[in-house]
Amino acid sequence: MKILTIDDQQLILLSLEKKLKALGYEVQTANNGKLGKAYFNSFKPDLVIVDINMPDMSGLEVVKHIRVASKSDIPILVMSGNTNENIIIDGFDLGINDYMKKPVSLNEVAARVKRILGNNTTTTQKNETAQMLQQYCVGVVIPCYNEEDRLSSAIFQDFTHKNLGYHLCFVNDGSTDNTLKVLEELRKGNEDTISIYNCEKNGGKAEAVRQGILHLSKDPQLNYIGYLDADLSTDFRDFDDLVQTMENSDFKIVSGSRISRMGANITKESARKIISMIINLIIRTILGMPFKDTQCGAKIMDKEIAQLVFHKKFITRWLFDVEIFMRMRKHYGKDKVQSLICEQPLKRWIHADGSKLSMKDSVKIIGQLAKIAVHYK
Repeated sequence: MKILTIDDQQLILLSLEKKLKALGYEVQTANNGKLGKAYFNSFKPDLVIVDINMPDMSGLEVVKHIRVASKSDIPILVMSGNTNENIIIDGFDLGINDYMKKPVSLNEVAARVKRILGNNTTTTQKNETAQMLQQYCVGVVIPCYNEEDRLSSAIFQDFTHKNLGYHLCFVNDGSTDNTLKVLEELRKGNEDTISIYNCEKNGGKAEAVRQGILHLSKDPQLNYIGYLDADLSTDFRDFDDLVQTMENSDFKIVSGSRISRMGANITKESARKIISMIINLIIRTILGMPFKDTQCGAKIMDKEIAQLVFHKKFITRWLFDVEIFMRMRKHYGKDKVQSLICEQPLKRWIHADGSKLSMKDSVKIIGQLAKIAVHYK
């Protein structure tokens, strides 16, 4: 039997196509409503799976074309992150057969498809690992400099396998060890969800993250873009919590915060902890805003902000997080910017051995902060 899937996000389409083909269906994909209408007429599917929120032509317009213009009664399954009750009711009024809200597991999609079309397909294993189709597509930049011994390939691969809608972009910042080879091995078999941006020369973490952000911002399917340290000192579960906060709010940036509190596992070296407290006090003074931890290497933002604050090079190699907030303050003003940034405490953060930032570097940071204060005054 034939299924037409229509969604403007390629990461979602590819995962859905792979799952349905594995179950024995013939699948045609379309990444916009206009193309979906054309394929409906030529492909003649037995079932249509369509998203609601697509640019130019919404999913409901596609449904209307099928039901009204084409006068077809073939089953239509809507799969969307849109939770507006009126939109959902409009869909059923037009004649859709089912509505699934993202995030949703591929196994649930398969079960609903089988219920509609019948069960004459390959059986889904009940103990099969759940793969979740996310409501939004998220690009994550992971800067890497001489990380061959610290990159946990299995964790990255497992995350992208289970969380469909994430794209990891590893930026090799001119590494002199075998980091690039490790990344190429990590990417094998995961080309749709993992990419590598290779910088020939080492430019520092600030420039590596900037290049990765600008690279991902060109991808139209991504709703949010963020960055994460390669050592995974911030847990992927916490990073996904930051994304969920973005999805359910009007914040422009959600930044992780390594605040020690009840119920959280936040571990730092004692000397590093003391220096961090001093540096954070100076940063709060420069920013004039009550941030507890600007330097946490886990942040997520919408694409508008990504393009705004990353288009110019940063003046420091390590303190670009502070520069991000300074650039936002300059653009929006001190009062408004504080309503656009959320500082969210992490549940877990562990200092990883082999950090590239030495105690000597920590002392130099004071001078760099003075440079930032003068530059952005």
